[in-house]
Amino acid sequence: MKLKSYISKFFAVLSLMTISLSAANAVVTNIIPFGPGGESDVTARMQQSYYKNIYNDDIVVQYKPGGGGGVGWASLNSEKDDGSVIMGVNLPHIIMQPIAKGDAAGYKTDDINVFSFFHYTPDAILVEASSPYNTLEELLDFAKKNPGNLTFSGSGTYSANHLLTISLNQKAKVTTTYVPFKGTGAAVQALLGKQVVASAGYSTVAAAQGSKVRMLAVASEERLPAFPDVPTFKELGYKIVSGAYRGYALPKSASKATVKEWSDRIMKINADPAFIKQMEDNAFVVVNIGHKEMKKFMKEQIKENEKIAKELGLIK
Repeated sequence: MKLKSYISKFFAVLSLMTISLSAANAVVTNIIPFGPGGESDVTARMQQSYYKNIYNDDIVVQYKPGGGGGVGWASLNSEKDDGSVIMGVNLPHIIMQPIAKGDAAGYKTDDINVFSFFHYTPDAILVEASSPYNTLEELLDFAKKNPGNLTFSGSGTYSANHLLTISLNQKAKVTTTYVPFKGTGAAVQALLGKQVVASAGYSTVAAAQGSKVRMLAVASEERLPAFPDVPTFKELGYKIVSGAYRGYALPKSASKATVKEWSDRIMKINADPAFIKQMEDNAFVVVNIGHKEMKKFMKEQIKENEKIAKELGLIK
Protein backbone atom coordinates (compact mmCIF):
# COMPACT_ATOMS: atom_id res chain seq x y z
CA MET A 1 0.00 0.00 0.00
CA LYS A 2 2.83 2.36 0.90
CA LEU A 3 4.60 1.65 -2.39
CA LYS A 4 1.39 2.27 -4.31
CA SER A 5 0.88 5.54 -2.41
CA TYR A 6 4.43 6.69 -3.19
CA ILE A 7 3.99 5.82 -6.87
CA SER A 8 0.73 7.78 -7.01
CA LYS A 9 2.35 10.80 -5.36
CA PHE A 10 5.34 10.54 -7.71
CA PHE A 11 3.17 10.66 -10.82
CA ALA A 12 1.09 13.50 -9.35
CA VAL A 13 4.24 15.57 -8.79
CA LEU A 14 5.56 14.62 -12.25
CA SER A 15 2.27 15.75 -13.77
CA LEU A 16 2.49 19.13 -12.03
CA MET A 17 6.10 19.54 -13.18
CA THR A 18 5.10 18.76 -16.76
CA ILE A 19 2.31 21.33 -16.66
CA SER A 20 4.65 23.92 -15.16
CA LEU A 21 7.39 23.31 -17.71
CA SER A 22 5.01 23.33 -20.67
CA ALA A 23 3.49 26.60 -19.44
CA ALA A 24 6.97 28.10 -19.06
CA ASN A 25 7.88 27.13 -22.63
CA ALA A 26 4.57 28.13 -24.22
CA VAL A 27 4.28 31.17 -26.43
CA VAL A 28 3.56 34.23 -24.32
CA THR A 29 0.83 36.68 -25.26
CA ASN A 30 1.60 40.34 -24.61
CA ILE A 31 -1.65 42.32 -24.74
CA ILE A 32 -1.18 45.99 -25.60
CA PRO A 33 -4.33 47.93 -24.60
CA PHE A 34 -3.84 50.46 -27.40
CA GLY A 35 -3.77 50.36 -31.18
CA PRO A 36 -0.61 49.56 -33.17
CA GLY A 37 2.16 52.06 -33.77
CA GLY A 38 2.32 53.73 -30.35
CA GLU A 39 5.09 53.64 -27.77
CA SER A 40 3.66 50.61 -25.97
CA ASP A 41 3.58 48.66 -29.23
CA VAL A 42 6.98 49.85 -30.48
CA THR A 43 8.82 48.95 -27.27
CA ALA A 44 7.01 45.60 -26.96
CA ARG A 45 8.24 44.71 -30.42
CA MET A 46 11.74 45.89 -29.57
CA GLN A 47 11.74 43.42 -26.67
CA GLN A 48 10.69 40.43 -28.79
CA SER A 49 14.08 39.59 -30.29
CA TYR A 50 15.91 40.02 -26.97
CA TYR A 51 13.38 37.78 -25.22
CA LYS A 52 13.82 35.16 -27.93
CA ASN A 53 17.61 35.27 -27.65
CA ILE A 54 17.61 35.00 -23.86
CA TYR A 55 14.75 32.56 -23.24
CA ASN A 56 14.35 30.84 -26.61
CA ASP A 57 10.64 31.60 -26.45
CA ASP A 58 8.36 33.88 -28.43
CA ILE A 59 6.14 36.73 -27.30
CA VAL A 60 3.14 37.41 -29.51
CA VAL A 61 1.83 40.97 -29.39
CA GLN A 62 -1.94 41.42 -29.49
CA TYR A 63 -4.00 44.61 -29.30
CA LYS A 64 -7.03 45.40 -27.19
CA PRO A 65 -7.62 49.14 -27.69
CA GLY A 66 -10.35 51.31 -26.26
CA GLY A 67 -10.95 53.78 -23.45
CA GLY A 68 -7.35 55.02 -23.45
CA GLY A 69 -6.24 51.56 -22.29
CA GLY A 70 -9.19 51.12 -19.95
CA VAL A 71 -10.87 48.36 -21.97
CA GLY A 72 -7.79 46.17 -21.64
CA TRP A 73 -7.14 46.95 -17.97
CA ALA A 74 -10.76 46.23 -17.06
CA SER A 75 -10.33 42.73 -18.51
CA LEU A 76 -6.86 41.99 -17.12
CA ASN A 77 -8.01 39.88 -14.18
CA SER A 78 -10.03 37.58 -16.44
CA GLU A 79 -6.87 36.51 -18.27
CA LYS A 80 -4.82 33.39 -17.47
CA ASP A 81 -2.69 33.86 -14.36
CA ASP A 82 -0.02 31.24 -15.12
CA GLY A 83 2.40 33.72 -16.72
CA SER A 84 1.35 32.95 -20.29
CA VAL A 85 -0.36 36.35 -20.60
CA ILE A 86 1.02 39.77 -19.66
CA MET A 87 -0.48 43.18 -20.37
CA GLY A 88 1.05 46.59 -21.01
CA VAL A 89 0.33 49.30 -18.43
CA ASN A 90 0.85 53.05 -18.42
CA LEU A 91 1.17 55.74 -15.78
CA PRO A 92 -0.51 58.10 -15.08
CA HIS A 93 -3.37 56.39 -16.94
CA ILE A 94 -4.02 53.57 -14.46
CA ILE A 95 -4.21 56.09 -11.62
CA MET A 96 -5.92 59.03 -13.27
CA GLN A 97 -8.66 57.15 -15.13
CA PRO A 98 -10.21 55.67 -11.96
CA ILE A 99 -9.88 59.05 -10.23
CA ALA A 100 -11.55 61.00 -13.03
CA LYS A 101 -14.07 58.42 -14.23
CA GLY A 102 -14.90 56.55 -11.04
CA ASP A 103 -16.81 53.32 -11.67
CA ALA A 104 -17.07 54.20 -15.36
CA ALA A 105 -13.34 53.45 -15.71
CA GLY A 106 -14.21 49.77 -15.37
CA TYR A 107 -11.33 49.05 -13.00
CA LYS A 108 -9.52 50.39 -9.94
CA THR A 109 -5.82 51.13 -9.65
CA ASP A 110 -5.48 48.37 -7.03
CA ASP A 111 -6.85 45.87 -9.56
CA ILE A 112 -3.72 46.23 -11.68
CA ASN A 113 -0.92 43.88 -10.58
CA VAL A 114 2.04 45.80 -12.04
CA PHE A 115 5.35 43.93 -11.86
CA SER A 116 7.64 46.31 -13.80
CA PHE A 117 8.07 49.69 -15.41
CA PHE A 118 10.87 49.70 -17.93
CA HIS A 119 10.78 53.08 -19.67
CA TYR A 120 9.54 56.65 -19.51
CA THR A 121 8.72 59.20 -22.21
CA PRO A 122 8.29 62.95 -21.64
CA ASP A 123 5.19 64.70 -22.98
CA ALA A 124 5.61 67.11 -25.87
CA ILE A 125 3.67 69.47 -28.12
CA LEU A 126 4.18 68.82 -31.82
CA VAL A 127 2.92 70.24 -35.10
CA GLU A 128 3.05 68.90 -38.64
CA ALA A 129 6.10 70.13 -40.59
CA SER A 130 4.20 72.56 -42.83
CA SER A 131 2.38 74.17 -39.87
CA PRO A 132 2.69 77.97 -39.67
CA TYR A 133 3.49 77.68 -35.95
CA ASN A 134 7.19 77.57 -35.18
CA THR A 135 7.08 78.16 -31.43
CA LEU A 136 4.79 77.28 -28.56
CA GLU A 137 3.99 80.94 -28.04
CA GLU A 138 2.80 81.31 -31.62
CA LEU A 139 0.56 78.28 -31.13
CA LEU A 140 -0.83 79.64 -27.86
CA ASP A 141 -1.43 83.08 -29.43
CA PHE A 142 -3.66 81.31 -31.95
CA ALA A 143 -5.49 79.62 -29.07
CA LYS A 144 -6.04 82.92 -27.26
CA LYS A 145 -7.48 84.55 -30.36
CA ASN A 146 -9.56 81.50 -31.30
CA PRO A 147 -10.89 79.81 -28.13
CA GLY A 148 -11.56 76.13 -28.66
CA ASN A 149 -10.17 76.07 -32.21
CA LEU A 150 -6.73 74.79 -31.26
CA THR A 151 -7.23 71.03 -31.52
CA PHE A 152 -4.78 68.53 -30.06
CA SER A 153 -4.67 64.85 -30.97
CA GLY A 154 -3.55 62.52 -28.20
CA SER A 155 -3.61 58.96 -26.94
CA GLY A 156 -6.62 58.22 -24.73
CA THR A 157 -8.55 60.17 -22.10
CA TYR A 158 -7.09 61.07 -18.71
CA SER A 159 -3.77 59.88 -20.08
CA ALA A 160 -0.45 61.74 -19.91
CA ASN A 161 -1.33 63.46 -23.20
CA HIS A 162 -4.78 64.53 -22.01
CA LEU A 163 -3.46 65.82 -18.69
CA LEU A 164 -0.82 67.84 -20.55
CA THR A 165 -3.53 69.78 -22.40
CA ILE A 166 -5.56 70.33 -19.22
CA SER A 167 -2.47 71.66 -17.46
CA LEU A 168 -1.49 73.86 -20.41
CA ASN A 169 -5.01 75.30 -20.62
CA GLN A 170 -4.82 76.34 -16.98
CA LYS A 171 -1.27 77.67 -16.93
CA ALA A 172 -1.48 79.51 -20.26
CA LYS A 173 -5.10 80.60 -19.66
CA VAL A 174 -6.33 79.26 -22.98
CA THR A 175 -9.18 77.02 -24.14
CA THR A 176 -8.20 74.18 -26.44
CA THR A 177 -9.93 71.02 -27.68
CA TYR A 178 -8.45 67.62 -26.97
CA VAL A 179 -9.27 64.84 -29.45
CA PRO A 180 -8.51 61.36 -28.01
CA PHE A 181 -7.43 58.44 -30.18
CA LYS A 182 -6.90 54.76 -29.41
CA GLY A 183 -3.13 55.12 -29.32
CA THR A 184 -0.18 57.28 -30.31
CA GLY A 185 -0.09 55.75 -33.78
CA ALA A 186 -3.60 56.96 -34.61
CA ALA A 187 -2.98 60.34 -32.94
CA VAL A 188 0.13 60.87 -35.07
CA GLN A 189 -1.72 59.93 -38.26
CA ALA A 190 -4.35 62.55 -37.41
CA LEU A 191 -1.57 65.13 -37.03
CA LEU A 192 0.15 64.17 -40.29
CA GLY A 193 -3.21 64.17 -42.05
CA LYS A 194 -3.89 67.68 -40.76
CA GLN A 195 -7.08 66.58 -39.00
CA VAL A 196 -5.88 68.54 -35.97
CA VAL A 197 -3.82 71.69 -35.48
CA ALA A 198 -1.28 70.05 -33.18
CA SER A 199 -0.61 66.96 -31.11
CA ALA A 200 -0.14 66.49 -27.39
CA GLY A 201 2.17 63.54 -27.72
CA TYR A 202 5.58 62.37 -26.60
CA SER A 203 9.18 63.22 -27.45
CA THR A 204 9.43 59.82 -29.11
CA VAL A 205 7.05 60.98 -31.84
CA ALA A 206 9.66 63.51 -32.98
CA ALA A 207 12.31 60.78 -33.03
CA ALA A 208 10.10 58.42 -35.03
CA GLN A 209 8.66 60.94 -37.49
CA GLY A 210 11.77 63.05 -38.07
CA SER A 211 11.27 65.88 -40.57
CA LYS A 212 7.53 65.19 -40.83
CA VAL A 213 6.89 66.96 -37.53
CA ARG A 214 8.22 69.83 -35.43
CA MET A 215 8.43 69.59 -31.65
CA LEU A 216 7.68 72.96 -30.02
CA ALA A 217 8.21 72.10 -26.34
CA VAL A 218 9.05 69.08 -24.20
CA ALA A 219 7.85 68.40 -20.65
CA SER A 220 11.19 67.21 -19.28
CA GLU A 221 13.27 68.75 -16.49
CA GLU A 222 16.04 69.58 -18.97
CA ARG A 223 16.41 69.65 -22.74
CA LEU A 224 16.75 66.22 -24.29
CA PRO A 225 20.19 65.30 -25.70
CA ALA A 226 18.53 64.08 -28.90
CA PHE A 227 16.73 67.44 -29.31
CA PRO A 228 19.01 70.15 -27.89
CA ASP A 229 17.17 72.94 -29.74
CA VAL A 230 13.74 72.13 -28.31
CA PRO A 231 12.94 74.14 -25.14
CA THR A 232 11.30 72.71 -22.06
CA PHE A 233 7.95 74.05 -20.84
CA LYS A 234 9.76 75.30 -17.74
CA GLU A 235 12.11 77.40 -19.88
CA LEU A 236 9.06 78.93 -21.56
CA GLY A 237 7.50 79.88 -18.24
CA TYR A 238 5.12 76.95 -17.73
CA LYS A 239 5.80 74.68 -14.79
CA ILE A 240 4.98 71.42 -16.56
CA VAL A 241 7.09 68.28 -16.15
CA SER A 242 5.13 65.23 -17.21
CA GLY A 243 5.12 62.07 -19.26
CA ALA A 244 4.28 58.38 -19.20
CA TYR A 245 5.83 55.35 -17.53
CA ARG A 246 5.24 52.06 -19.34
CA GLY A 247 5.52 48.55 -18.05
CA TYR A 248 3.63 45.31 -17.59
CA ALA A 249 1.10 43.66 -15.30
CA LEU A 250 -0.27 40.21 -14.54
CA PRO A 251 -3.70 39.21 -13.21
CA LYS A 252 -3.98 39.71 -9.43
CA SER A 253 -4.33 35.96 -8.93
CA ALA A 254 -0.85 35.31 -10.36
CA SER A 255 1.50 33.69 -7.84
CA LYS A 256 4.37 35.59 -6.22
CA ALA A 257 6.77 33.29 -8.05
CA THR A 258 5.20 34.20 -11.41
CA VAL A 259 5.37 37.91 -10.59
CA LYS A 260 9.04 37.63 -9.61
CA GLU A 261 9.89 35.56 -12.69
CA TRP A 262 8.35 38.08 -15.07
CA SER A 263 9.88 41.05 -13.28
CA ASP A 264 13.31 39.41 -13.53
CA ARG A 265 12.80 38.68 -17.23
CA ILE A 266 11.89 42.26 -18.15
CA MET A 267 14.73 43.68 -16.04
CA LYS A 268 17.20 41.29 -17.71
CA ILE A 269 16.20 42.58 -21.14
CA ASN A 270 16.51 46.13 -19.78
CA ALA A 271 20.10 45.43 -18.75
CA ASP A 272 21.19 44.47 -22.27
CA PRO A 273 23.47 47.25 -23.62
CA ALA A 274 22.14 46.78 -27.15
CA PHE A 275 18.55 47.14 -25.94
CA ILE A 276 19.43 50.26 -23.94
CA LYS A 277 21.07 51.84 -27.00
CA GLN A 278 18.10 50.98 -29.20
CA MET A 279 15.72 52.56 -26.68
CA GLU A 280 17.81 55.71 -26.26
CA ASP A 281 18.28 56.09 -30.02
CA ASN A 282 14.49 56.27 -30.23
CA ALA A 283 14.22 58.88 -27.43
CA PHE A 284 12.98 56.47 -24.75
CA VAL A 285 14.31 56.87 -21.20
CA VAL A 286 15.10 53.44 -19.72
CA VAL A 287 14.00 52.93 -16.09
CA ASN A 288 14.35 49.85 -13.90
CA ILE A 289 11.43 49.49 -11.52
CA GLY A 290 10.82 45.84 -10.69
CA HIS A 291 8.46 43.99 -8.37
CA LYS A 292 10.55 44.69 -5.26
CA GLU A 293 10.28 48.46 -5.73
CA MET A 294 6.73 48.47 -7.09
CA LYS A 295 4.70 48.87 -3.90
CA LYS A 296 6.67 51.92 -2.78
CA PHE A 297 6.78 53.40 -6.28
CA MET A 298 3.03 53.04 -6.84
CA LYS A 299 2.28 54.54 -3.44
CA GLU A 300 4.38 57.59 -4.34
CA GLN A 301 2.77 57.86 -7.79
CA ILE A 302 -0.76 57.64 -6.39
CA LYS A 303 -0.01 60.42 -3.89
CA GLU A 304 1.59 62.60 -6.59
CA ASN A 305 -1.20 62.06 -9.11
CA GLU A 306 -3.95 62.70 -6.55
CA LYS A 307 -2.27 66.04 -5.89
CA ILE A 308 -2.21 66.81 -9.63
CA ALA A 309 -5.87 65.77 -9.93
CA LYS A 310 -6.81 68.25 -7.22
CA GLU A 311 -4.80 71.01 -8.88
CA LEU A 312 -6.55 70.30 -12.18
CA GLY A 313 -9.97 70.23 -10.54
CA LEU A 314 -10.61 66.55 -11.26
CA ILE A 315 -11.23 65.83 -7.56
CA LYS A 316 -11.91 68.05 -4.54
